[in-house]
Amino acid sequence: MIAQVVVDVVHDNVAKPFSYLIPDSMTLSPGMRVRVPLGRRQVDGVVVALANECELPPERMKPVARALEPYAALLPPLLSLAEELATENHCPLSETLRLMLPAAMRTGRVQTKTETHARLAPGVDGVAQAAAQKRSPKRATLLRMLADGAEHPVTELGTLVSAPQEALRKLADAGLILLTEHEVYRLPYEQMVSDPDVAPTLTVEQQSALNVMAPALDNGNGAFLLHGVTGSGKTEVYLAMVRRVLDRGGTAIILVPEIALTPQMVGWFRDRFGPQTAVLHSRLTDGQRCDEWRRIRLGDARVVIGARSAVFAPVEHLGLIVIDEEHEQTYLSDRHPQYDARRVAQSRCKREGATLLLSSATPSILSFAMARRGDYTLVEMPNRVNHRPMPAVTVVDMRQELSAGNRSIFSQLLQQKLQACFAQGRQAMLFLNRRGYNTFVSCRNCGYVVKCPQCDVSMTLHQVEGSEHGELRCHFCGAAIPPPATCPECGSPYIRFFGCGTQKVEEELHRLFPNVKTIRMDIDTTQKRDAHYELLNAFREGRAQALVGTQMIAKGLDFPNVTLVGVVAADLTLNLPDYRAQERTFQLITQVAGRAGRADTPGEVVVQSYKPDHPCIVAAAAQDYRAFFTQEFDRRRTGLYPPFTMIARLLVESPQDEAAETMNNRLYDTLNAFLQAHPAQKRRVLMLRADHAPVARIRGKYRYHVLLKLFEHPDAQPVLRLMNELAAVNDDQCQIYAELNPATLI
Repeated sequence: MIAQVVVDVVHDNVAKPFSYLIPDSMTLSPGMRVRVPLGRRQVDGVVVALANECELPPERMKPVARALEPYAALLPPLLSLAEELATENHCPLSETLRLMLPAAMRTGRVQTKTETHARLAPGVDGVAQAAAQKRSPKRATLLRMLADGAEHPVTELGTLVSAPQEALRKLADAGLILLTEHEVYRLPYEQMVSDPDVAPTLTVEQQSALNVMAPALDNGNGAFLLHGVTGSGKTEVYLAMVRRVLDRGGTAIILVPEIALTPQMVGWFRDRFGPQTAVLHSRLTDGQRCDEWRRIRLGDARVVIGARSAVFAPVEHLGLIVIDEEHEQTYLSDRHPQYDARRVAQSRCKREGATLLLSSATPSILSFAMARRGDYTLVEMPNRVNHRPMPAVTVVDMRQELSAGNRSIFSQLLQQKLQACFAQGRQAMLFLNRRGYNTFVSCRNCGYVVKCPQCDVSMTLHQVEGSEHGELRCHFCGAAIPPPATCPECGSPYIRFFGCGTQKVEEELHRLFPNVKTIRMDIDTTQKRDAHYELLNAFREGRAQALVGTQMIAKGLDFPNVTLVGVVAADLTLNLPDYRAQERTFQLITQVAGRAGRADTPGEVVVQSYKPDHPCIVAAAAQDYRAFFTQEFDRRRTGLYPPFTMIARLLVESPQDEAAETMNNRLYDTLNAFLQAHPAQKRRVLMLRADHAPVARIRGKYRYHVLLKLFEHPDAQPVLRLMNELAAVNDDQCQIYAELNPATLI
């Protein structure tokens, strides 16, 4: 037999499968990882097919060295999915196969963790032997402990007997006990492990939603969009759907958009399904990720929760994929090879006969439009659980606050509401989608703005513990420099700090309410492992009265004692150079407003804005998704934006400005020549432009792009195919990326 192996080496010379002989003593199947010779070294690879013969004569083929696991790491559906993604991205199959496996597992950096167990040897009387150990009280104690005949971890014995290892070894040498090694899984969020609880009775609305989707779950098909207001109990519907799938022998994957949401979701699912719940996301340790992956692959875990990469979880008998907060752009990978977890989930469900559920209180315009035309079955939950009222939303005009002499970042109304909230023993959340202290540093004499030396963006001031003046940080590359005392351009001492970030909000809150404990949650405070869980748990337990944060606190979180939410600056995302700016603003305001009043006490929301009459702000304040969808859908139709068109671009990056510009012009000329030669395709293109990318330099690389707007039509497919082919062109000086409806156009 011959194995066709894709080696784990990304290079054009090894992009195709290689043929290897399978030794008679070895049994292989597609999807197994193997060690094979390649030139003068040995590399890892994946078996993609078996054959009885090939073009090469047997004497020219080398044998497979060994199998890395006794089972297929990649099941057939995932192998097929990897091939599909490789075709779409015009990249070697080895690159998409890497998406399916933990990086540490591929590189061999992580070893299996074991724990030593001890038990009496067969036929040994532990009590009698303990009595005979007069010279060693420690050994006698250990024998009495083991007299029950059960296996005991050495770590457990060590809690009662100090340093038992030497004594155990001597007992083993004497044939009185047996020492064995057992694998121990490194479980994330071990503190959450609990006994499964009983599912509550569903509300009428929850049961109605489940009834609509139940036939698809039972038959193994269907795609749904669940549109439920914040607090309507969508998670309880997920739990009921997963229970139905598990009862029929299936497995489920639950995707969340933010790692911050993962601990909370894990807690809910572990409370319901116990240890068969697994977690996959990038913040796990290498050991935890490998162990969780193996638990899933071996069938010990049948429910998987994680961020976008969890869509590749190696489950068998897939019955359900849930995409929570499906509108979030974090489901779109910005690394090569690029993928959209929503599209991958849809493809995987079709391939494996599973049900797909997209869910959000603020569905993306595209998803809701697809539901309206029948691509998804629309399921709606328009009321909160037990008909609790939606929070009362007040929009404050910050222009009037400024005119009245209020220079604080908090309006008078928000200050009053915060005072009342804390006095009543309630909790508040303050949202500002910008981290740091001040957002930029500028000279009032010449207008100079301090920018990152590696990126074409202004640097943000951060307060740093132990530093009197803080430091300026780039939010793109992470570079940090001390703030200047004088203007680097003109030498003026009139250097000033402008704008506001979460650090400044926290400081102002401390100034106004010095006795109020505050937790800040942004990228800066969640760098450490388990930081998300620790911060959110502290807030849930009431160890803080206020939670200040960026978008990671804006969705999915459920805190019963939160009765007040303040949106400090609602306009920030409105000013982004993106056709989706209004959609994202509406989603953020609506989502964060939904954190208030989720228990029996009604909630209040204060939205601060310099554009209080903007239709997007008005719709968000009213919590009226359909009104917003109608106006935004009409705006996109008039302006010919997605979903009525597609936006595609070729992004060029290079350390040399001239090389990037030259390549960008070459790509433009190639596309333009193709369109001139193919009138049918040219008719579908509304715009073709070559220009600097909006952020012209990031991490020392100059950036240009070729931007296209085209109608979604079969005639447009050759253009997209050509763009992918151009992106696959190798160039020593430039990197080229093809993007379709990218999450951002920076």
